[in-house]
Amino acid sequence: MGLLAAFTHTLEITLPVFLMVFLGLGLKRIGWIDAHFITTASMLVFKVTMPALLFLSIVKADLSRALQPELIGYFIGYTIISFFLAWAWAIWRHPRIERGIFTQGAFRANNGIVGLALAAGQYGDYGLSIGGVLAGAVIVIYNVFSVFILSFYSDDVDTDFRSLIKNLARNPLILSVVFAIPVALANLELPGWVMTSGGYLAGMSLPLGLICIGGTLSITAFKRSGAIALDASLWKLVWVPLFGVLGALAVGIQGPALGIIFLYLGCPGAAASFVMAKAFKSNDKLAANIIVITTFASMFTLSLGLFLLKWLGLI
Repeated sequence: MGLLAAFTHTLEITLPVFLMVFLGLGLKRIGWIDAHFITTASMLVFKVTMPALLFLSIVKADLSRALQPELIGYFIGYTIISFFLAWAWAIWRHPRIERGIFTQGAFRANNGIVGLALAAGQYGDYGLSIGGVLAGAVIVIYNVFSVFILSFYSDDVDTDFRSLIKNLARNPLILSVVFAIPVALANLELPGWVMTSGGYLAGMSLPLGLICIGGTLSITAFKRSGAIALDASLWKLVWVPLFGVLGALAVGIQGPALGIIFLYLGCPGAAASFVMAKAFKSNDKLAANIIVITTFASMFTLSLGLFLLKWLGLI
């Protein structure tokens, strides 16, 4: 693929996603949406529309292509490795009190909304099906490891692993994937009205979720970001996806699978990391700064990385 064609195609994938984020930022600034709307809409996305999207994307998918054990195993394994690499760096470079927030911000990505939107834009239904399976699997990893690292460095909150297991078992995103896989494997045909209604809900998920992300961004918080936030953002957007892609190439992963791995690993920080930091009485302002920096900067890092992979003929 030529340089101009690769660049143009990259913009066609990334620009629609981030334009929706900026739309949310603009709507919040002019007062057309507020914090109450964002909270309610985000809960709607988490509990209803995103599970519908994940469920339908898997049910309609060809699982002989979507369930790729090597790809899923590599992605989960590397996600765990990236957690320990970020933690080791935090121990070496940053104060103890900030190590939990740094580690969570450096390895936890917004795969459920931004990653899935990019995968769908790049690979259509194939990207949705594989992306849905990967998102369902990694949600467990993100939650377990984030709770562990934040509680490890928290002096105020004790870890209740029984509550953690209960919360994971009730997670709508995880449940949607768990219920969708046996339906898809059995080739069950759902009634047309169920598919149509579910399609209406699923269609709301990505634009509404992206608008909510934009509405939570703060230019002021971006300006106040310190060295620790910048370091965590560099890990999230550069080192984690770079090492992940190199590792994937080393084990023979190329083509669309490599593209989805890059998009998922290179996503901005997850908005849920702010909520979790607040719950553990950690430095939630630092968590918010990491989200802001990675959201803005990922527009350039994702576009550049996708462009290079296309130009090199790897995806």
